[in-house]
Amino acid sequence: MSSEEEHSQTSSSSPPSSSLPPVSHFIGKKDNIVKAGRMTKMVNGCRDVLVLYHQGQLHAMDMRCYHSGGALQYGDIEEFNGRLCIVCPWHKYKITLAEGEGLYQAVDDPTSKPLRKHWRSKGVKQRIHKVTEVNGNVYVTLNDSNEAIESDVYQTERYRTGLLEAQPKPTPQK
Repeated sequence: MSSEEEHSQTSSSSPPSSSLPPVSHFIGKKDNIVKAGRMTKMVNGCRDVLVLYHQGQLHAMDMRCYHSGGALQYGDIEEFNGRLCIVCPWHKYKITLAEGEGLYQAVDDPTSKPLRKHWRSKGVKQRIHKVTEVNGNVYVTLNDSNEAIESDVYQTERYRTGLLEAQPKPTPQK
């Protein structure tokens, strides 16, 4: 790679590297992702990935929410206790962009008044993927951890087929 080539790691969880990871998948042009704010893509023929751009950072995660398969590309980005999260549009589950942790609002003592609430982690629930940008092109390297993560449930052909069959069919025009 020449010194003129721009290369930067934009994932918030990994340091810059000098070349593309060995198995990276082209997602699109950074300018297009920035303009749209988010983009979804089937990666490696088996994984639906959401790539989003927020506050100067690119993030990638499984496209469907770990809870019930909600389409995260329609979720709002909000901050909870200093952590950026995507909020699932179906049931309002909060998922951190950086780690994929599910957050919930806890109460220390439900009998005390006023209630003291704070955000706690349920642990990693959503699979997060590595994002790399090279010369304005955005690539994703799938998280290859063997540890099962709850969002994996919605990455099966069985689920995709059921989802497509459940969608309303277009009516023929006369």
